[in-house]
Amino acid sequence: MHIKTLISAVLCVFVSYCSTAQDCTYTLHGTINDYHNKTALSGATVIIAGSRLSTISDVDGTYKIQGLCKGNIELEVSHPECTSLIIPLQIDGDTVFDIKLEHHLEELDEVKVVGSIIQDKTNSAQEKTLKLNTLESFSVGNLGDALKELSGVSSLNTGANIVKPAIHGLNGSRVLILNDGVRMQDMEWGAEHAPNIDINSAGSISVIKGASALQYGGDAIGGTIVMEQEKIPMKDTLYGKTLLNGVSNGRGGNVVSELTKAYKSGWFVKGQGAYKRMGDHEAPDYVLSNTGVKELAASLQFGKHQFTWGWDARYSYFNTEIAILRSSHIGNVDDLIRSINSGEPLIINPFTYDLQNPRQKVTHHLGKLKFYKRFEGVGKWNLQYDFQSNRRFEYDIRRGDRDNTPSIDLELTTHTLSTDFLWDANNKWQLHAGVLGRYQDNFANPDTGVRRLIPDYQKFDIGSFLIGQYRVNDRLLLDSGIRYDFSKIDAKKYYRTSRWEERGYDDEYQDLVVEDLGTQLLVNPVFDYHNISTTVGGKYRFKDYSELKINYALAQRAPNPSELFSDGLHHSASRIELGDLRIKSETSHKIAASYEKDFKKWGFILEPFANWIQDFILLEPTGVEYTIRGAFPVWEYRQTDARLLGVDLSASANWTDHWKTDHKFSLVKGKDLDNDGALINIPAANFRNKLIFSMPQWNNFEASLESQYVFRQNEAPDNIMVYSPEQQQDVLLEINTPPDAYHLLAFGSKMEFPFKNRTKLTTSLTVNNLLNTNYRDYLNRQRFFANDLGRNIILQLKFNY
Repeated sequence: MHIKTLISAVLCVFVSYCSTAQDCTYTLHGTINDYHNKTALSGATVIIAGSRLSTISDVDGTYKIQGLCKGNIELEVSHPECTSLIIPLQIDGDTVFDIKLEHHLEELDEVKVVGSIIQDKTNSAQEKTLKLNTLESFSVGNLGDALKELSGVSSLNTGANIVKPAIHGLNGSRVLILNDGVRMQDMEWGAEHAPNIDINSAGSISVIKGASALQYGGDAIGGTIVMEQEKIPMKDTLYGKTLLNGVSNGRGGNVVSELTKAYKSGWFVKGQGAYKRMGDHEAPDYVLSNTGVKELAASLQFGKHQFTWGWDARYSYFNTEIAILRSSHIGNVDDLIRSINSGEPLIINPFTYDLQNPRQKVTHHLGKLKFYKRFEGVGKWNLQYDFQSNRRFEYDIRRGDRDNTPSIDLELTTHTLSTDFLWDANNKWQLHAGVLGRYQDNFANPDTGVRRLIPDYQKFDIGSFLIGQYRVNDRLLLDSGIRYDFSKIDAKKYYRTSRWEERGYDDEYQDLVVEDLGTQLLVNPVFDYHNISTTVGGKYRFKDYSELKINYALAQRAPNPSELFSDGLHHSASRIELGDLRIKSETSHKIAASYEKDFKKWGFILEPFANWIQDFILLEPTGVEYTIRGAFPVWEYRQTDARLLGVDLSASANWTDHWKTDHKFSLVKGKDLDNDGALINIPAANFRNKLIFSMPQWNNFEASLESQYVFRQNEAPDNIMVYSPEQQQDVLLEINTPPDAYHLLAFGSKMEFPFKNRTKLTTSLTVNNLLNTNYRDYLNRQRFFANDLGRNIILQLKFNY
């Protein structure tokens, strides 16, 4: 007993000593503030990890936790609408520690429960966004096809593989494409030049209709397409996905794969690659000979993203080879007359994967380096440099050993440096200012054996903008902005003396002549353009949660090199194109509104607009010119005053828990005010309706049936009279006659199959042109020669891991 008593006494003394040594009487206190504007944040939760100690900040942002022991602890700090933080801390005594959180007050927008479109990128502009799941359904397609899912967006096509987005009837240089913060510079001026972008590299795509997004550019008279990457989480994780697509029409498909590694410290690396191969497409009744495509794309992105600062670097590679319908390559104007009158291609060969002439081959390199820094209580600063190299080959059908020599060989190199600062510390107002400088060099290889359509030139751009927004109250938000752009183009071009005099340049531009070579002249046009753009608008949220946006935008666009300098036979387009040195900047005045209403089970968005464009630049057929290769139609650039009026309507309804419908209607009316006639290449009115059935209990099963009706474009320019060498008389060339209206059906379905370790398989089946309908689209340049695509079945397997 004495021994047990002694041991007990010793243990009591030891425990008493340990308790005294482990003095848990320390206090931790401080304040919790918003990093942006330093305002106190009440209601923030602070937890000591691994213990029961916690507290909530008071109305003045103060917090206090008592009973802490000496040593290392971890604070878990959270607040509604903030990014939660885990903060390691050393406790050596009573400690004062202030905490700063990234707190973003919610805008007037709220999550939509009806429909699949979100609007959240601008304040007063008409804007819609395609989410990732929609983009993935177009994995084997292209950017233009995906964007046509949005009302008000159409496309100018050269067959199925060359698709240029058009917004409210405007395309080309009037539509700005921003790819991960980089403005694409890939000779967008050509009607048959598709954007050199892999749609699989984007996490979301927003379309801003009109020139109200001045931070991206002041010349986006049609609108701006903003492609963004998926946000990479700040945590230790490794994830990726692979998509496999099989396509019946073209008997090919593609494979896409990406992998992302992220770390809690903010470091990340992401790689992505895609390969597509298709053979000849088919109309319902025949093969569209020489319409295959081969495409390879890859990108690598890495960097470190933290809240207060960060940087990232990205490189992307895009290579495509596109065959162009053999029958569209005419030898003279009589071929074009026969093609229009025959109703089917003049050349129909058996299916093949071969890519023969005429064809295009384009390689695009893009590199970007970006740095950002946040300043407490002030805002965020961005600095970015990007580089682009675009190499384009266009191959004509040529005789002898020149068959593999391109008729057009262009290399466009672009360097851009930009910086901007966003003042967002005040809850009532924000300011955003920025500047950029850009240098561009175009090299036209003279060793093609063909007169160069586009000359060598250097282009210099300087731009600056200032945008502000002011929150009047909880319902009304106003914004406005102004932008200045200076452009200088310095070109060197050879003109045939006869063409120089025919255009009247010998009187007006004789001082541009550098060298007179007798039959041709070397000239050095140097043009400066000073353009101002501005916007003003507002957004008002009514008590019933409906929303009204109104915006006015003034935009100016300098002419592109094609509009100024085109001079000769454009082989892949099989036409002679003539620019005009007298062309000056366009000026657009656009008024747009958007009214959105969400009810409990349904909702709609109504978007009318009116756009008046002074000195509108258009390309239209004017006649025929005879060359050593035959007679070709002549397309000339000219300027006129134009007016575009239109409306977009979107509606969705949730009829039951399993059935819903989506509806879209778009209408654009374009008028040449100088000639009191219709504008060329204005999309016809179209109506889309989709019926969707979903059953989440069946592995998220979903099936849909979509109806698309495209009306006949009854307002088009007049046809032209041309002289037919074969008929030895003037004949009517129906080059502007629109095709008939058409109706298409499409079916889609998908299911998900989850596996272990978060791996998931998603299967989908899509059938386009379900009834194998013969049709021709007014905005497809190959409508003169052949019908559009027949039935197309697409099977997709997607693995998330």
